[in-house]
Amino acid sequence: MDTTKICCPNVGCVARGQFEKGNIRIHSRKHARYRCRVCGKTFVEGKGTAYYRLHHEAKLLEQVVMLLAWGCPVEAIVAAFGLDARTVLRWERLGGEKSRAVQEELVSRPRELGQVQMDEIRVRAQGGVWWMALALAVQTRLWLGVAVGRSRDTALITRLVTQVSASASALGGVILFCTDGLTTYASVIRKVFREAEPRDGRGRPRLVEWPGILIAQVVKQYEKGRVVGVSRRVVQGATELIEQVRGRSQGGAGVINTAFIERFNATFRARLAALGRRTRRLARNPDRLERTMFLVGTVYNFCTDHRSLQMPGIIGGRKFLPRTPAMAAGITNHRWTIGEILSFRVPPQPWSPPTRRGRLSNDTKMLIKRWQR
Repeated sequence: MDTTKICCPNVGCVARGQFEKGNIRIHSRKHARYRCRVCGKTFVEGKGTAYYRLHHEAKLLEQVVMLLAWGCPVEAIVAAFGLDARTVLRWERLGGEKSRAVQEELVSRPRELGQVQMDEIRVRAQGGVWWMALALAVQTRLWLGVAVGRSRDTALITRLVTQVSASASALGGVILFCTDGLTTYASVIRKVFREAEPRDGRGRPRLVEWPGILIAQVVKQYEKGRVVGVSRRVVQGATELIEQVRGRSQGGAGVINTAFIERFNATFRARLAALGRRTRRLARNPDRLERTMFLVGTVYNFCTDHRSLQMPGIIGGRKFLPRTPAMAAGITNHRWTIGEILSFRVPPQPWSPPTRRGRLSNDTKMLIKRWQR
């Protein structure tokens, strides 16, 4: 039991979310229980993970969640392991929630993206049609986010672009967005990628667009359900700069395209039966569909080696070293297991002093000195 990797999960404790502060003690080695010296609360080691209050073996949970992430039907898992269908669905929900936590905590951080491709998938649902929008960083093959909606409207694209903006850095150079012919993308990208201009006077600051935003679109012409022509157009930015960013992220060859996100869509269609073009398995719950998408996408980012990302090995060792998209993006230095995703903890926000009028008391000053970051 390592107390340096544990923080107090009690949201009412001033020491919450703090590591290596000396406030965590071992309460019971037999039951793997810790105690916070500040608030006096005790908690088990599995608090905040998918293993908390698990009544089955941890290995069984990991196997079931991995099968769900690779598209195995719930009915097949029930028949193979003899589990109740409600148990499998609950584990699917836990895996999706943990995957969303990993995505928001580790992937949604500012970094250099280079080229980002975005596309939509039409989902056949019970009682209608849903739309799913996805984004991918081309150079690292890192999946950046997903949004599910009843229609392919501005709200759907805004939710997706907002997730992409959380992973982008204004200091990370230029960002090239390659999309299909949907005109909503350009207006939403310009609206989301803005920052407040600092000013000295009172009033609302002016919002200024990021200077390094490039937008290109690929428009396909169809006749009788077949592609008969493709046109490429530059919506924003210089053509020479767009070609430089595109060549650097794609390895030099090629043209402006959305091939990488379309290939990524094929991976999701293979792992989720509801996304198939001709399927009898219809989507019924948008929340469940989005959770499952986070599960599949996080396993893709952290647990799946990508052939195009492998690097030459050391002389005398392996010929090629496999890498996952998360390794290529510098998020982690090894391929994760499904257990690492399920055991991932999101620490609560650190304590901040309350806003009050007047001078601070000596006790509050001592708390600020010790616990405020």
